[in-house]
Amino acid sequence: MSLVTKDQLVQKLNPIYLPHEIEERILPLAEEINRLKKEKNAVILGHNYMTPDVFWGVSDIIGDSLYLSKMAKETTASMILFNGVHFMAETAKILSPEKKVLIADPKAGCSLAESITREDVKALKAKYPGVPVVTYVNCSAEVKAETDVCCTSANAVQIVNAVEGDTVIFLPDEYLAGNVRNQTTKTIISHPGRCMVHEMYTPEDIRSAKRLFPGGVTVITHPECHEDVVKEADFSGSTSQMVDFIRKSKTDKIMLVTECSMGDNLRAEFPEKEFVSTCQTCPHMKKITLEKVRDALLKEQFEIFLDDEVISLAQKSVNRMLELSYKK
Repeated sequence: MSLVTKDQLVQKLNPIYLPHEIEERILPLAEEINRLKKEKNAVILGHNYMTPDVFWGVSDIIGDSLYLSKMAKETTASMILFNGVHFMAETAKILSPEKKVLIADPKAGCSLAESITREDVKALKAKYPGVPVVTYVNCSAEVKAETDVCCTSANAVQIVNAVEGDTVIFLPDEYLAGNVRNQTTKTIISHPGRCMVHEMYTPEDIRSAKRLFPGGVTVITHPECHEDVVKEADFSGSTSQMVDFIRKSKTDKIMLVTECSMGDNLRAEFPEKEFVSTCQTCPHMKKITLEKVRDALLKEQFEIFLDDEVISLAQKSVNRMLELSYKK
């Protein structure tokens, strides 16, 4: 079972794919994958940066990394296939170590996750003893194991404000750290990590769009962009926050400053709105295809394995994030 029926899927994909590609490639693969899910008691989690055929065609649960982390913990399925990048699948394994967790392509990495190691975190903790470590979930399980509490772009400010002390080590995204710094009174110690997609955007991209559309365009950025880019925008938030903002907004012309497939998925969800994009694509996210999703389920391949000690330590930081994020 997927999020949409066959007719709904065709309707969502029509503006993006050629009719013969939908009929000859996408629909048969989606049908096969959805059958395999049922046979294997599997659930597919789909991140907002997946291509529309994967996002709408076979995902059972969609959203940003915070929501998908929560659902990975709560699902009753015996198998999880995480359609995202490697650190996301690791997070699902951390929260559900008894389940079989798969990723469609083990080479789907992340520039942020690769910017920092467990040893780097240990060195920072030694340099700043007693200072709490808040780490963006875009990192490896081993880095999470050295962390006091994780965060996502949706709850970064909330988590930073929730931890004790006036100073916080915030890892590994220096741009997200800069945007958090502008929204808290705490001192932020950051690390030189960046998202290879969001660091490409400049303030001039936004200014140019506003000149091109003098009638008005609402600009939405991701907080992984540089703070100078965020300052030019009308709204900045995680991918789920972007969706909520668009759903509630009365504007009909929107510029998205984030990964390219987010725009495609939102065009399908909000056909009445016009989306403008200076499109930047994540090559890691694009490694996940319907063919690879099918093969991962069929062969039960590319399973995520983590050391028990790493799981135990990383669970504490991720569970602490969920507790702070969803507490009533």
